[in-house]
Amino acid sequence: MTTDHQDAGGELDQMTENLAKVEALAQRLAAVLSKKKAANPSLERPGHDLFVKAGAAYLNEMVQNPAKLFEHQVSYWGKALTHYVEAQQALTQGMIEPPKDIGPKDRRFSNPMWDTNPYFNFVKQQYLFNTEAIETAVSDMDGLEDKDRQRLEYFTRQIVDMLAPTNFLATNPEALIRAIETEGQSLVDGLENLVRDLEANEGDLLVSLADKKAFKVGENIATSEGSVVFRNRMFELIQFSPKTETVHKTPLIIFPPWINKFYILDLKPQNSMIKWIVEQGYTLFVVSWVNPDSSYSDVGLDTYVTDGYIRAIEEVKKITNEPQVNAVGYCVAGTVLSLTLAYFKKKGDKSIKSATFFTTMTDFKDQGEFGVFLEDDFVDGIEAQIEADGVLKSYFMSRTFSFLRSNDLVYGPAIKSYMLGETPPAFDLLFWNGDGTNLPGRMTMEYLRDLCQQNQLVNEGYELLGENLTLKDITVPICAIACETDHIAAWKSSFNGIKQFGSKSKKFILSESGHIAGIVNPPSKKKYGHYLNDGVSGDPDDWKAGASFNEGSWWPHWSEWLAARSGKQVLARIPGDSTNKVLCAAPGTYVVAPQNIEK
Repeated sequence: MTTDHQDAGGELDQMTENLAKVEALAQRLAAVLSKKKAANPSLERPGHDLFVKAGAAYLNEMVQNPAKLFEHQVSYWGKALTHYVEAQQALTQGMIEPPKDIGPKDRRFSNPMWDTNPYFNFVKQQYLFNTEAIETAVSDMDGLEDKDRQRLEYFTRQIVDMLAPTNFLATNPEALIRAIETEGQSLVDGLENLVRDLEANEGDLLVSLADKKAFKVGENIATSEGSVVFRNRMFELIQFSPKTETVHKTPLIIFPPWINKFYILDLKPQNSMIKWIVEQGYTLFVVSWVNPDSSYSDVGLDTYVTDGYIRAIEEVKKITNEPQVNAVGYCVAGTVLSLTLAYFKKKGDKSIKSATFFTTMTDFKDQGEFGVFLEDDFVDGIEAQIEADGVLKSYFMSRTFSFLRSNDLVYGPAIKSYMLGETPPAFDLLFWNGDGTNLPGRMTMEYLRDLCQQNQLVNEGYELLGENLTLKDITVPICAIACETDHIAAWKSSFNGIKQFGSKSKKFILSESGHIAGIVNPPSKKKYGHYLNDGVSGDPDDWKAGASFNEGSWWPHWSEWLAARSGKQVLARIPGDSTNKVLCAAPGTYVVAPQNIEK
């Protein structure tokens, strides 16, 4: 038998093997899709009223200003037709190359074939011309309120991004080349990845962003030494072991958001904020929230305040034998920390000496990019889903946050996983990002309706535990850190909320980067800088214009601020050497439990 025959036989065997794998995967795919529950349409798209408003505005534009519409159309036709003619001329002249590409660069089209191959270049250029025409038509449309325009632009972008040629096998050169080079194995591996993700979410598709087998909480992630010293229905309290002989007298407690797990602050030793804080000589406690199941449907914001914040603070005071603590709230946990501070003020409770807020919204007048999901069409859909499930399942929050950066967190990873057949990267941050939690039903609706939509903390006040609470009721010293490119808690909105606090001592720090990277920014990396200015007043843009830019992390500056409010040095406190005995080692049990565990 000749070598050619042997090669052909080998390729045939490989193809037969791959076809068998595809058949088996197809059966698994059919099985998992049969389990998929019917989608709640209110959570899949905006309400019809947005389409009606957009249609009415467009028709009005046609009547009132037809010249602008013709201008848009002529511009689009001209670019599309010109490129077509140039491509045709190149082919008739025997030039197997596309016309010169002078358009802006788009990293989705980084593969050289998008620029060198006539077919793929034509597909790319026509897509970009269409994108520009659609976005221009939307942005130039008059007769829409700002909020409706923001939503229309966002959902238009979602449609445009979804239809990118990179997202389809027939028009993705990298995926086609990989399939040929691997004799179809990449497509088989991609189908395997797709089926795996569907099976993990009971038929719903949520792209895996990280290799889930690469990390194990407590072994190679979330490894800072400490102990669980208290546990109730809502949280485990972790006291971290000291790394200095003496510590500041006033203990520090961090309340992380309960949308994800606390170990965003303890991914690995090199970027662990928890490790760094302990090394600065603080007695550090961190709350690890429970991952609720349907039995938590009755839990509200009042429950988080009483059984969460107040109970945790009381336990820290008891363990350290100190009358006060310094507290930190991150994101939604910062919002509820503000409720706790206002409530303490009403009750004359001075348990919190100072408070720090990481990327926290308290004034929801301007909701930033996330505001597109805070209108009644989506919130009504969430409420209906909660009535069915008792909780808002982590899937919905993960999907929503992902689509705020769809090319980075949805389509890009999907192409690599499903079309190129690649294993998701071993990336600790993305592993954490996929480790979401459910949200209690009542709490979710109170947060969305009362705080986000009605902005009660700023307007008429929020009723909690028999008290009417406003931002002016917060009077302890405040330090707030916001992030310049945060797509979840816009920094200007964070600034405007802190500005309304009643505190006489307020510091605001603006970090470069986004919601996570701007906070988890260790000094050793010298990566992102920060802006500092005196006071928190006036317009946020004016504050930034007058601020000084500082290279590197804001952590040391915050530590100086915190140290001035943390008292003298005392002997380091060891977990379990006081009233509260050690229940188990950090990171505890709640952080790894799929849902509420037996207490």
